[in-house]
Amino acid sequence: MEEVCEGKDFSFPKQEEKILSFWSEIKAFETQLSRTESLPEYVFYDGPPFATGLPHYGHILAGTIKDIVTRYQTTTGHHVTRRFGWDCHGLPVENEIDRKLGIKRRDEVLKMGIDKYNDECRSIVTRYVEEWEKVITRTGRWIDFKNDYKTMDLKFMESVWWVFSQLWDKGLVYKGFKVMPYSTGCKTVLSNFEAGQNFKDVPDPEIMVAFPVVGDPDNAAFVAWTTTPWTLPSNLALCVNPNFDYVKVRSKYTGKVYVIAECLLSSIPVEKPKSSDSKTSSSKTKGAKTEKPMDSYELLQKFKGSELVNKKYEPLFNYFEEFADAAFRVVADNYVTSDRGTGIVHCAPAFGEDDYRVCIENTIINKGENLVVAVDDDGCFTDRITDFSGRYVKDADKDIIEAVKGKGRLVKTGSFMHSYPFCWRSDTPLLYRAVPSWFVRVEKLKDQLLENNSQTYWVPDYVKDKRFHNWLENARDWAISRSRFWGTPLPVWTSVDGEEIVVIDSVAKLEKLSGAKVVDLHRHKIDHITIPSSRGPEFGVLRRVDDVFDCWFESGSMPYAYIHYPFENEEFFAKNFPGHFVAEGLDQTRGWFYTLMVLSTALFGKPAFRNLVCNGLVLAEDGKKMSKKLKNYPSPMDVINDYGADALRLYLINSPVVRAETLRFKKDGVYNVVKDVFLPWYNAYRFLVQNAKRLEVEGFAPFSPVSPTAQQKSSNVLDQWITSATRSLVHFVRQEMDAYRLYTVVPYLLKFLDDLTNVYVRFNRKRLKGRTGEDDCRIALSTLYNVLLTACKVMSSFTPFFTEVLYQNMRKVSVNSEESIHYCSFPLEEGERDERIERSVARMKTIIDHARNIRERHNKPLKSPLRKMIIVHPDGDFLNDIAGKLSEFVREELNVKDLIPCNDTLEYTSLRAEPEFSVLGKRLGKDMGVIAKEVKAMSQNEILEFEKVGELTIKMHCLKLTDIKVRREFKRPDALTEEEIDAAGDGDVLVVLDLRPDESLFESGFAREVVNRIQKLRKKLALDPTDAVDVYIEPLNENSNLERVLNSQELYIRDAIGSQLLPSTAMPSHAVSCISYDQDMVVIGNETFHGISGLSFSIHLARPAVMINSESCAALYGGNTRFCQMLQVYLVSRDHSNLKTEFQLGNGKVCLLAA
Repeated sequence: MEEVCEGKDFSFPKQEEKILSFWSEIKAFETQLSRTESLPEYVFYDGPPFATGLPHYGHILAGTIKDIVTRYQTTTGHHVTRRFGWDCHGLPVENEIDRKLGIKRRDEVLKMGIDKYNDECRSIVTRYVEEWEKVITRTGRWIDFKNDYKTMDLKFMESVWWVFSQLWDKGLVYKGFKVMPYSTGCKTVLSNFEAGQNFKDVPDPEIMVAFPVVGDPDNAAFVAWTTTPWTLPSNLALCVNPNFDYVKVRSKYTGKVYVIAECLLSSIPVEKPKSSDSKTSSSKTKGAKTEKPMDSYELLQKFKGSELVNKKYEPLFNYFEEFADAAFRVVADNYVTSDRGTGIVHCAPAFGEDDYRVCIENTIINKGENLVVAVDDDGCFTDRITDFSGRYVKDADKDIIEAVKGKGRLVKTGSFMHSYPFCWRSDTPLLYRAVPSWFVRVEKLKDQLLENNSQTYWVPDYVKDKRFHNWLENARDWAISRSRFWGTPLPVWTSVDGEEIVVIDSVAKLEKLSGAKVVDLHRHKIDHITIPSSRGPEFGVLRRVDDVFDCWFESGSMPYAYIHYPFENEEFFAKNFPGHFVAEGLDQTRGWFYTLMVLSTALFGKPAFRNLVCNGLVLAEDGKKMSKKLKNYPSPMDVINDYGADALRLYLINSPVVRAETLRFKKDGVYNVVKDVFLPWYNAYRFLVQNAKRLEVEGFAPFSPVSPTAQQKSSNVLDQWITSATRSLVHFVRQEMDAYRLYTVVPYLLKFLDDLTNVYVRFNRKRLKGRTGEDDCRIALSTLYNVLLTACKVMSSFTPFFTEVLYQNMRKVSVNSEESIHYCSFPLEEGERDERIERSVARMKTIIDHARNIRERHNKPLKSPLRKMIIVHPDGDFLNDIAGKLSEFVREELNVKDLIPCNDTLEYTSLRAEPEFSVLGKRLGKDMGVIAKEVKAMSQNEILEFEKVGELTIKMHCLKLTDIKVRREFKRPDALTEEEIDAAGDGDVLVVLDLRPDESLFESGFAREVVNRIQKLRKKLALDPTDAVDVYIEPLNENSNLERVLNSQELYIRDAIGSQLLPSTAMPSHAVSCISYDQDMVVIGNETFHGISGLSFSIHLARPAVMINSESCAALYGGNTRFCQMLQVYLVSRDHSNLKTEFQLGNGKVCLLAA
């Protein structure tokens, strides 16, 4: 393995760029695909984004999820085809061209020519493809851009035609009017899920209008309420709730008579005659109670809403006089609510979904007739509305209110704030407008949709069971056509009389029926194509309808169209449908996930996918939507260039956003991943490389890992533990990835790396540095090597760059290794996991943390040795481990002389039982209070018995160990104070420390102080652990007993610093603090310390140097100074210890051969 730099000098972004070049050089992705070609297929559907904008964090998040899953599936024995897709049609493209060309109206497109307009659309579709490929590739995602699919390709569009024809043949398609969300900005209908993407709180007018009742003896008027005054010119009916109570009331002051729902009477204004003396009126009313409606109105009559049905009223405007026979009457329906308004709703069937339904059901209008829609595609009134013709409807609200007032029909006016839908593309308010459209009968499929949803697996599951289920539960027929230009045209040809309809399912069929050659399916290429009538020449020809498909229909057809099914790949599709995996954002529950499910259910009676990961929204750090205008988020490429793509990937995956929650993106969060994950990981790897190289430096055979079988036979407890912990890592990651729970992996990895660096490497430094012998060192290094190699293989899907960097160096000492880590299989779970030792080491870590906390509380640094530590726990196996094979590590780490196990939990603790309310609350219900009281009253012995047996029955309820929390509280021995003995615990294990000073421990404490100062000086001088130096100590106290103390601790100090601590008197008298060829010792650093355990001393670090006799050297080469200088350079460049060994073996001589 090659030497590696320090962590602070390791550039993650630059290393990633080198790996990208390496992958490109060996064609890593292509090679992986070819190597796995014969393996079972794992089908992944990539939802197509629009290429009209640059990728953002939402795309990177979804792409990372997809990449991790597909990489993992490849490592577990699957062939995973990954083709990128592009959504090329629809509003996003047209909207941009409209802005570019200044197009405001539909007729401007027709005047320009559909061919020229579509060419403009095509020209921008792939504008950012190169930027997308650059960003996506830089994030480490492996996906095929060269063999991508585009929804504007002929083959894709042909499959979309086939999908539609299948729905037509099944009777699932119809043409009709439907009130739909309509964007005047984009001049098109939006689907219901598109309409829900951009709600805003806006003020709108609310008015109450009087509609005089025809023939009423009291001249009463119905009072209707609306928040859309612009719909009043199209009023055809009034609707009441048949079950509400309505009242006829007369104003005591004006004599006006109104009909209104009784429960909403308070909503109409209290009318009073104007006073001639406002001051008098003011003085009289000052302090008076507010008058109630019934105080100012007289009740004339009360009746049910059903009694008002079919009563006629006088229309507000005369624009629809021809409908007078059937219209301008009261109808009843339960959609009328009592939460606001008057209980009477005005109905304009062209502008309200319920209005349209109710008017159809009550024959105000007839289904199938051409509904009069008095608002054009631009949202302006048509010529029928003569008083407001050509006006944009929202702008006409004020004038319409004035007209109502002028007619004496305005009862009340005001405004209110409410949430209103806006177009997600043009950001203009949506109108609900009846439009002719082609529909898929989704409502007919509802039961099957719900059943198919239940067969799928989602992460998180609540999105499937609640959000998506509820959306399907309330699914309505889907308007799939758009009256636009750039899209896949509907393959429907009709005769002039509408009696003959031909649906085309393929290019071949169109060519056969029309006789025309077809090379492109866009409107400007096929609109001119006609089909002769099958009824004879006298019936003329069939022409294609104008509409194109909603782009959601195209993306929902993706599982079939991207492989040109059924025209190609029939066998592949039959074997691999439904697809195995999809992943997109939460918004797609009403978008792509929905359309996939609808079309697959309609076509095959199956869901389109088996597994789904749904991510949430990535917000800016301030919690607002990321905005280029506000510049409230860092550029993705800037973050990658600073910290690397792997860090960004792990940051996104280890966040709530993978559980469909929101994430406030913080650049510091990415830095923390580098600091907390990658640097510890890298440092463990660097420690391995350094010590493997050290073997060569010290003259031993190069490092080569022993076989896993031999390594697993190691008798070292930490080798056994880390090997088991690595098996647990393999088991956990496989288990979580098989369940698509990506978000659980990073926390587990963090724990594993902490164990590896802070337990295994830290406690094994002596072995890894070779201080326990070469064989033991090789076993330890092999263990660390295999652990790191396995961890890299486990995490290669998550961090493809970093694991490749480590693997490429580590594979140099491995026989028959794969060329790339991404050709390696996911590690198998070989061997049994030792759960006991894993549990014991976990508890050991807890013990160390508790003991450190006690030391900190009492200001007892780790350098100060303590007499003893008592571990209290009832588990005998654990106590045997901690007092046996783990004892050495605990005592050394905590600087404690004796470790005493204690299984008598009552000797140092008192026990207290508490119920786990979060577990028991729902289960026990009303019995919770009684059982909680009895649990808290349990005696010490009862608690011990409960722990032993594992269960307890109270009031017919069986409580397990997970139901009751047993707390252990320290019971201090008599006659000892808190300063003398203290404890810490977590309810599981209790740690007791004897804090009393002990003079007998002075020498070991001082030795730790000396070692600590030496290590700090080495670090200050930037020495690597493998840099060999001589260490000298110089006493500064007169009559110091320093030498005696150091002699007694000689073994500990030598093990700790890796060499003997020498007295300063042993330092050569001619040693200097400079480099010279004529010296044999270079002092590279020194430092003086005072008052350390009452002693003062200086530490000197010196490095041996080669001494060359210039005169002898010159004589050797007959006075040739050039050769003499070359020899000096060569000898100085050699490793001192190796050169010294060669001289010793040659009895003081070394033979140098000329090259």
